This record gives sequence, C-alpha cells and structure tokens, in this order.
Amino acid sequence: MLTYTMDVEERSRWIIATPSVTESAQPYFCSEVGDFYARSNFSTARSDKNSFIVFYTLGGAGVVRQGGQEVILLKGQALLMDCRLPQSYGTAPGHNHWYHLWTHVDGGGVSLAGEQLGLPRLVPVNVPLSRVQPHFDVLFELMDKESLANRARTGVAVHALLAELVMASLAPHGSGADDPVVSVRNYIERHFAEELSLERLADVAAVSPSYLIRLFKRQMGTTPHDYLLRYRISRAKELLAETTMTSAAIARQVGFNSESNFSYRFSRMVGQSPRAYRQSAPELVLEQGNR
Repeated sequence: MLTYTMDVEERSRWIIATPSVTESAQPYFCSEVGDFYARSNFSTARSDKNSFIVFYTLGGAGVVRQGGQEVILLKGQALLMDCRLPQSYGTAPGHNHWYHLWTHVDGGGVSLAGEQLGLPRLVPVNVPLSRVQPHFDVLFELMDKESLANRARTGVAVHALLAELVMASLAPHGSGADDPVVSVRNYIERHFAEELSLERLADVAAVSPSYLIRLFKRQMGTTPHDYLLRYRISRAKELLAETTMTSAAIARQVGFNSESNFSYRFSRMVGQSPRAYRQSAPELVLEQGNR
C-alpha cells in the first residue's frame, strides 16, 4: 500500500531503473534516485517496499517515522532506512520545504551497512554535502544509461555513499586524521581552488602516488583527480544557484583555469551547461506506484 502527496517544485528529478537478475545479485545496486525540492505538503506513506532508502537533506527539514520512532532530518543530515517495514516521511511540521536527495538501494552490502548504522533504529548522521554529492552525481548520470559498465559504476557509487554514512556515524570516536584518504579529502576540500597535482596529494598523505590511487579507489570508488573535479562542480552548482556571479568568475573561484574548461567539465558531469543549470530546471518524472 502506498499513498503520497507529490508537492514538489518542477526542478525535482526522479529516475527509475529496473535491475536485472544479475544486478540484483550484486552486493550494491540502485533502483531509483531523485532530488526532491519538496514544499510544505509533501508526504509519503507505505506499508512496505523491498529495498532500503537513503535520504540527505539539502535544506529545510524532513520528518521520518517508522516503528514508533520519529526523527527530524535537518540540513546536512543523512539517514538510511529499511523500507521493508511500514514507514512515512515528508516535510517536517513547521517547515515550508524539505529539499533532499534520496535513493533506493539494496544488496547484501547494503544490509551490512544497515547493521553498522544501527537499523532498525533510525539514526541521522551529519555528513558534509561534499561527501555525498559526488556519489549521487554518478547515480544521476548513469542510472538511465543501460550497460554492464554503468551498472558496475552505480554499484560502486552506492558502496561509497554508504561508506560515507558509516564513517560519519563513527566520527565521534575518532577523526580519521591518520587515514591517507581522509587526509587527502580534507586537503582537497580546503584547497580545491588551487592547482593540485597527484604528487602534491600523495605528499599530503605521505604515500606514493600509485598507492594513493589504489587506496582512493578502494574506499571512494573513484580517483583523487575525479574526486577533486566532482567537488569543484558541486561548489560551482551552489554558486550558480545561490549567486549572480558570472560563469567565468565561478570557474576561477572553484579552480578551473578557463571558462571553456569549466563549461566542458560541468556539461559532461551534470548533463547541461552552467547557463542551462542556472536558468532552467529538469522536469520531474513521475511514475505511479514507485517512491
């Protein structure tokens, strides 16, 4: 049983894929992903769905209820929930919007992450947007492009996304400062506007460049260079949406050496030009019986 009130802005996205039998046997796979710019009346309630869901709040606040629990998800908070149990969620009372990323995920690895995060308890974790946006970007980019290679990449993105939640849940018990990948990520996020070479990042981590790449791929599912690019694009998205800065000025501020290079990279990763991203919004795709 599913009921919902789809009170969302037109720029919201919803992409649905049907995993094959082979994909469903993998430890991590994704069936739906979206970014909902929900207004005050947005709500969903269902008896069950054979998957897990990850929420991440971009702005405003959401409320999630399940098994007698109720949690509020504020900006910068993420939550993994098992949808096999009855649940409801929507814009939190007293708030006029809940802007959030979400994705339905499953597989044996997802179940294990759920155990590490304390499911069936609902426990929000604080995670910087820069930690989750690159993985959502991969899902948005590849979910509707059918190929074995793309399905493998989306599986890696799901794994990396859940790893971010698990690491964030452990943050009070240790900063991870001795982890080369954590050190490099922190350095990238402080110096992303500078010219950063692999050798410089390897020096920060006190490991060889080749070993840093292997570590990064193992923990993040991507390379340091790709992580840097995705972080720059994430920051550029914020500036395009929240300021009137020119594209050239934004390119310089986020570390690109030219506006043309920025526009090329942005278009490749986002699927539209910086101008189109600022001026227009993708249409919301709705299909009855999902989400």
